[in-house]
Amino acid sequence: MRIAVIGAGGWGTALATLLVNAGHRVRLWVRRPELCQQLSQNQENRLYLPGVLLPEQLVYTTSLLEAAQEAELLVLAVPSHAMRAVARALASSLTEILFLISAAKGIEEESLLTMTAVLKEELPHSPHSHIAVLSGPSFAAEVVRGMPTAVTIAAEQEEVALTLQKVFSSAKFRVYTTSDLIGVEIGGAVKNVIAIAAGVSDGLEYGQSARAALITRGLVEVTRLAVGMGASPQTLSGLSGMGDLVLTCTSDLSRNRMVGVKVGRGEKISEIVEKMTMVAEGVRTCRSVLFLAQRLGVEMPIVEQVYALLYAEKSPRQVVIDLLTREAKPEFSR
Repeated sequence: MRIAVIGAGGWGTALATLLVNAGHRVRLWVRRPELCQQLSQNQENRLYLPGVLLPEQLVYTTSLLEAAQEAELLVLAVPSHAMRAVARALASSLTEILFLISAAKGIEEESLLTMTAVLKEELPHSPHSHIAVLSGPSFAAEVVRGMPTAVTIAAEQEEVALTLQKVFSSAKFRVYTTSDLIGVEIGGAVKNVIAIAAGVSDGLEYGQSARAALITRGLVEVTRLAVGMGASPQTLSGLSGMGDLVLTCTSDLSRNRMVGVKVGRGEKISEIVEKMTMVAEGVRTCRSVLFLAQRLGVEMPIVEQVYALLYAEKSPRQVVIDLLTREAKPEFSR
């Protein structure tokens, strides 16, 4: 299949490599000319995936239109805050695209829309039933090195999900399918916010018991929001929910967890973000998720406290105290 991967960060580069190794013809769109030149000359993404030799067959371009030209599948691996602008720039050239798949994890700040909802708004002439999502517990640095990984692809039509499952599947990259786009997207977005909270706990050296509690109660909040938007609760017990949440809350490879660790150790969030070369989606998504929860009347106390930590300069220790001293409640409501 002819495929265009839009976004040459770690995840876009890893997916492009995966798809080339699976036998597809792939073009990778690179936003910055200097990075594109470096990729072409060295076959290595030194900024995001240093030390990994990329396939010779992978083609690089700084032109969005050239990347999408003749592509049958478009994989959008840009940060969530850039999704609308990229989709708008591509809109006129996607008349022959068969499938689109979002590999971004976030909620748009202004509209509070998921990424597939943004794509549907900006691409009115593309078949909306052919827009899908790829999500699950996966780090670019591991996928690009061929380490065993399992993810989920969600699409409204089963035949679309099955087609894309075949495109992405390999001996080391196992792909499951579902029709629950909302559940998969909300799981992938909100887990980044919970990972910041888990990182704060680790930065404060509160131990593994506290982290386990945050993960478990965090999953409750993720599920509440997803179900409030029409998702199946079962989806959040799977790879794109529990699986991704556990990975992101426990690994040193998690950018969002490491942001929380640094905040817990006393660093200012503005300084942390300024020094980062890669995007920690949870910082932006926290605000979007909180506002979405308030709109839907969904209780999300961990998200509320992460928001206060990031945007109201609340101290990490006070965040933990306020979470622990909330009104006592049964674990499961009837």
